[in-house]
Amino acid sequence: MNTIRNTSLYKGVQKQAHRLEQGTLDLLPDATFNKPKTVKMIGDIGHDISSAENRLILGVTALMTQPFIDARNKNVDEETRRVSVCRTISKIIVGTMTGYVIRKGAIKAIRSWSQLPAPGVSRYKTLFTPKGARSTNTEAFKQYQNAMGTVVALVVMMFTNFLIDAPLTKILTNLLVKNSGGDDKS
Repeated sequence: MNTIRNTSLYKGVQKQAHRLEQGTLDLLPDATFNKPKTVKMIGDIGHDISSAENRLILGVTALMTQPFIDARNKNVDEETRRVSVCRTISKIIVGTMTGYVIRKGAIKAIRSWSQLPAPGVSRYKTLFTPKGARSTNTEAFKQYQNAMGTVVALVVMMFTNFLIDAPLTKILTNLLVKNSGGDDKS
């Protein structure tokens, strides 16, 4: 890998990618938020939204945009366009729902399994408690729980993508195709 990174082709591609990235950023207008309420609101949103809610936001945004992009693809025939829209909608709905539920469940599980050791608290309820933790009510500890829940969810989703998402996406795609005026099986 180091041999590839030392080649002039790799460095040239990397330089062009950086130029493209910087050019895109340069197109965005500068924004300065001076009002304390606005600054606080933006900080609170970024601070309080977990990966589960973030997945839900991304899913809703995707559902509002991507099917329309597929529907406007003039490089394919009408039937392919219709099936593509159905498949896109299915992937977004199934992926968003399973992603949200798994992330939310993993974060909730980590919260219940990261309690402080105390008399009467079973060993498995302290399974994810960091050594040396003195309080579970600190902001850092809550962020730890969210991050650890997200990591656990990502590991779980490596399996559920094949076991749940793919079959449900196929079922929903077939249902949408059937009800959209065609009878194709995807």
